[in-house]
Amino acid sequence: MIPLRDDQPRYSQPFINYFLIALNSIIFLFEFGLQLQSPRALNGLIFEFGAIPHAVTTALTGPHFDPASAFLPVFTSMFLHGSWLHLIGNMWVLWIFGDNIEDYLGHFQYLVFYLICGLTASLTHILLNLGSRVPSIGASGAIAGVMGAYFLLFPRAKVLTLVPLIIFFTFWWLPAWIVLGYWFVVQFLSGTSTTITTATQSGGVAFWAHVGGFVAGILLIKVFPERAQRRRYVSW
Repeated sequence: MIPLRDDQPRYSQPFINYFLIALNSIIFLFEFGLQLQSPRALNGLIFEFGAIPHAVTTALTGPHFDPASAFLPVFTSMFLHGSWLHLIGNMWVLWIFGDNIEDYLGHFQYLVFYLICGLTASLTHILLNLGSRVPSIGASGAIAGVMGAYFLLFPRAKVLTLVPLIIFFTFWWLPAWIVLGYWFVVQFLSGTSTTITTATQSGGVAFWAHVGGFVAGILLIKVFPERAQRRRYVSW
């Protein structure tokens, strides 16, 4: 199921959401230009700023304890993408669901929420793939946190969804809890079916990062307070 748009109203401009989409897009354009000039240079960029589980654990547990080298790539990996499809898919979902979470939390709280979800997602992936030397990149873990928050706050919101039915496509307005709940179940089942050996030896989708980010979003949205200004708007 591919979400296209939702019907949940918002009461403010999602400036941080716009900023995150623009920042991710600009960084990918830099990556794309680097790839055209030198694929080797792009590969070096990914390995330097992507989150590599083995490198993170070595920096924390090796003879030369270096927390900066361990956690900086965990942060920077959230803003790198591997392809146009990777970028567009992530930014499209962030565009649909992120504005309502920013509207609920307020601009600064939303940015903090987004970053914590992304860090939690990346750490989840690292903990379940400690020996992997494959860099993990992408904003999908942070965006999964946004989806988890949306799942909890607006379960009855309707999402226009493109649904493939064997040989043709159809459009359905589905409750958000079905669209997002289905996505989470798929990520969880895909994660459990992926062995540690496979995950550490080859690339692919970091399903456990998605699971970790989604769960983090559900938990954190209960901790982060709703901004008072939005409560006044809603009461009107």
